[in-house]
Amino acid sequence: MKALQLFGDRDLRLVEIDAPPPPAPGEVQVRVRAIGLNFIDVWGFRGMAFAKRKLPLTVGAEGAGEVAAIGEGVEGLKVGDPVALYGALTCGKCKACQEGRDNLCEDVGGVYGFHIDGFSREVINIPARLCVKVPAGVDHVQAACAGIAFGTVQHMLFDNAKLEPGESILVHAGGSGIGTTAIKMAKAIGCTVYTTVGDDEKGEKAKALGADFVVNYREERFEGEVRRLTKRKGVDVVFEHVGADTWNGSLLCLKRGGRLVTCGSTSGPSTTMNLMQLFQQQYRITGSFGCRIENIRQSLDKMADGMSPVVDTVLPLADFAQGLERLESRKVFGKILVTL
Repeated sequence: MKALQLFGDRDLRLVEIDAPPPPAPGEVQVRVRAIGLNFIDVWGFRGMAFAKRKLPLTVGAEGAGEVAAIGEGVEGLKVGDPVALYGALTCGKCKACQEGRDNLCEDVGGVYGFHIDGFSREVINIPARLCVKVPAGVDHVQAACAGIAFGTVQHMLFDNAKLEPGESILVHAGGSGIGTTAIKMAKAIGCTVYTTVGDDEKGEKAKALGADFVVNYREERFEGEVRRLTKRKGVDVVFEHVGADTWNGSLLCLKRGGRLVTCGSTSGPSTTMNLMQLFQQQYRITGSFGCRIENIRQSLDKMADGMSPVVDTVLPLADFAQGLERLESRKVFGKILVTL
């Protein structure tokens, strides 16, 4: 069968590999139909040093498909069911997994497509507990946005930041996959949304999604604009995933007692911060990684209710590297996906 594998830094090849055996007890075999691209794919493509992995590695951390075969003991799924795939090989046995906090697994086997072979292949055997059945009305391309883009935002906004209806929120990089999703999810509960973008075209698109105020960070300091727009009051929540370039400006955008939730550091992992500002303003800062499996179910339900992902580009599997290069260039608005 075909698979897309990484052989070295920026060396992706479409190759033939052996098809998997029949699924083992507790497993299902999934025919992969669509894969969502994310910055974790870019990091792997670049050869990030912190990834412990063996090359060649099948890439793809976010995917969806349909059940092709079922192993012994599997319940709740049948052949032909569309499924979204959870992006980490969690143990399913530790206290965190048993409590549904899968992204805090104490014995995780790795992230698919980054540490261990991922979803960019025609067929994969995967534990059935990591498959979430897709509701009617949600296609494979949409479902392929559930595992990371929608699930991550659902976890960040509602599990961690505790975003409430009517609050104000600053969403960084409003043209990104998670940025567009955050705008939609926040507007759906009546929040006032401020967002940053890199050009005016993205700004117009962000407004069309529902953003109330847009700041082009290449032309003006976003923290100054947000403070001006909020009459120096600040916002309730900052949705942060840019990292070093925006960190301290993000803190300045918070009102007293405000909450910052962060899931990424695309501009760099290290920064400094004013600790007196932190405790005097009583900020609450939460790190957020991945999502719970339940967040994928919640995300798919939102899609079924009409909250469609924003799709920038859909490419064939052979053009996966082209998609990564587009994502890396930040010329994207929404999600880039590949189909098999």
